[in-house]
Amino acid sequence: PDAMVVVAYGLILPQAVLDLPRLGCLNIHASLLPRWRGAAPIQRAILAGDAETGITIMQMDAGLDTGPMLSSQALPIASEDTTATLTARLAELGARSIVAALDAGKRSALRATSQPAEGVTYAHKLDKREALLDWREPADLLARRVRAFDPFPVAAAQLGEFNLRIWRAEADPGSGASSGAAPGTIIAADRHGLRIACGEGELLATELQRASGKRLNASDFLAGVRIPVGARLVLPGAA
Repeated sequence: PDAMVVVAYGLILPQAVLDLPRLGCLNIHASLLPRWRGAAPIQRAILAGDAETGITIMQMDAGLDTGPMLSSQALPIASEDTTATLTARLAELGARSIVAALDAGKRSALRATSQPAEGVTYAHKLDKREALLDWREPADLLARRVRAFDPFPVAAAQLGEFNLRIWRAEADPGSGASSGAAPGTIIAADRHGLRIACGEGELLATELQRASGKRLNASDFLAGVRIPVGARLVLPGAA
């Protein structure tokens, strides 16, 4: 073959395969390398609060996303972006970028640049336990967790006997401390959503789901599930 292309492949190709194509093996990687090498670059960028990410077309080598870069295109991360929405935008950018790279390869115009030694970070594979919300954390971090784990594995908390999945939420970092409520306490439950005290600030959850139910906006959810003010959310499985 002239070239081989992989995206989100999850395995390191053996050297015999890397050496086979005339133009080598090209990877469409969803970050601006060397930041976020590894398995979950989109989720890690959202969790870290990065202002931008992008697509890097790289020449694969025997390492984990360590090969030289052939092109890169930046993409802003919007404040409301989830992994689902950001993945869709990066897919479009990645498609355009790989077509341009293959066209350049056909014209012998590909130019490889080594990745910088500084700024390397690793996007470790997701662990489902990361989506279990610890209300002692700051509200802005919890809001990023909600966005990063949409559509999988989905942020979760436990309220009484049932598990609650949180699909959409926003942070109010300036509130919460003044309420004096313990982290995880429901401060308000109305058509606007569940307002929850956090380690710093408050989180307003506006799209919710019971484990066996449908994903609903807060108004519809609370019409069918009574959640009293003062109830407390905890980590699923916690005593």
